[in-house]
Amino acid sequence: MRKYFGTDGVRGVANSAPLDPETLVRIGRAIAGVFLKSPRKHRILIGKDTRLSGYMIETALASGITAMGVDVMLTGPIPTPGVAYLTKSMRADAGIMISASHNSFEDNGIKIFGADGYKLPDEFELEIERLIDQPLTNYQADPTSIGKATRINDAIGRYTVALKSEFPRELSLEGMKIGFDCANGAGYIVAPQTFHELGAEVISRGISPNGKNINAGFGSLHPEVIQRIVLDQSLNLGVAIDGDGDRAILVDEKGQIHDGDAVLAVMAVDLKRRGKLKNDMVVGTVMSNLGLEKLLERQGIKLIRSAVGDRYVLEEMTKSGAILGGEQSGHTIFGEKSTTGDGILTALMVLAVMCRSGKPLSELTKDLVRFPQKLINLPVKSKPAIDSIPAIKNIIQEKESELRGNGRILVRYSGTENKIRVMVECDDDTRCNKCASDIAEVISKEIGA
Repeated sequence: MRKYFGTDGVRGVANSAPLDPETLVRIGRAIAGVFLKSPRKHRILIGKDTRLSGYMIETALASGITAMGVDVMLTGPIPTPGVAYLTKSMRADAGIMISASHNSFEDNGIKIFGADGYKLPDEFELEIERLIDQPLTNYQADPTSIGKATRINDAIGRYTVALKSEFPRELSLEGMKIGFDCANGAGYIVAPQTFHELGAEVISRGISPNGKNINAGFGSLHPEVIQRIVLDQSLNLGVAIDGDGDRAILVDEKGQIHDGDAVLAVMAVDLKRRGKLKNDMVVGTVMSNLGLEKLLERQGIKLIRSAVGDRYVLEEMTKSGAILGGEQSGHTIFGEKSTTGDGILTALMVLAVMCRSGKPLSELTKDLVRFPQKLINLPVKSKPAIDSIPAIKNIIQEKESELRGNGRILVRYSGTENKIRVMVECDDDTRCNKCASDIAEVISKEIGA
């Protein structure tokens, strides 16, 4: 059992354990302690999104890290994939991103990347867990060896250059009108800047962070904002990223909203056509729509399903040798270009397909016919094993029998919230909704909050 780490780093309410100053100093000391195995000087990079609590968390972590004799490099607000990129390019021992992704400003969290730019494997997280509650006095630096914190003033510029280098040089965004909703989050500077420097006309929203408005009515959870702008101003593409910039939801020129499944469909078909889809496979998750699987099958592409979470998608990509993977939520991982999901890179790659083919996004996605899918999120008071509750187990089996193999049911707990998710997918919308509602009703009675 883990005390501090969940499925995506440390997450909680700001200024409450484990994100209170005292615990954060200990976490910083523990992270530094894991990388003190060799005698050379060590450096850890810290980035953050635009939450008010980011200042406190950044300062506390830096205090704990420097107390161990490790230097800190501070980037200021920058997307999560920017931290992953800079950790590797600046040869830091580790990178820390302070963010709670798409959650509201009261929440915050810590994601840790290794020197290679990938999220830390389980064994490293477990070692940090072990050290957090240890005194670590044997590792503490003497007064002459305390680390120092330095601010990197050109972090956004470095990341912008890296993003632009991934857009094919033979293509141009000149004449394109692109809308960006940056969720008042970490990408509020770098997202519009990148596309403007590539020649596009950029219309931006969600670029006025005040510490408390991150994700509030803007971003990937509210694509209707950029949808209205696309229609009102006749844009070629709308892009909504989340608070830490690692996911993107797209809106085509007709105002149709497209999630991560659509991105996987567009990119997989393009890569396959150009002979660049390694092993002819794509990694999705258990939530990926059956319509995506059927489309890929027709193209001779295999869909491999992982557990929900970008780290599990990446693990499966590494295991299978796939170079493309992602989630419905908008996390898309381009294995040959990035070590984590990147909303800005996702938009660039889709635009490259649009430019190369001369087709709008509505045309590129027309063959993706989705199966009706109903998703219900329920708050729960506890998270017992689903199979250990007879009433829940029985209703799931009953509904699976009713579907007769023409659909699927997925019931799982959220890894970051006290919620359970009920997903039903089948060939009939009415049956889909009723099946999900019946299961949710039983779950609510048994373990609902």
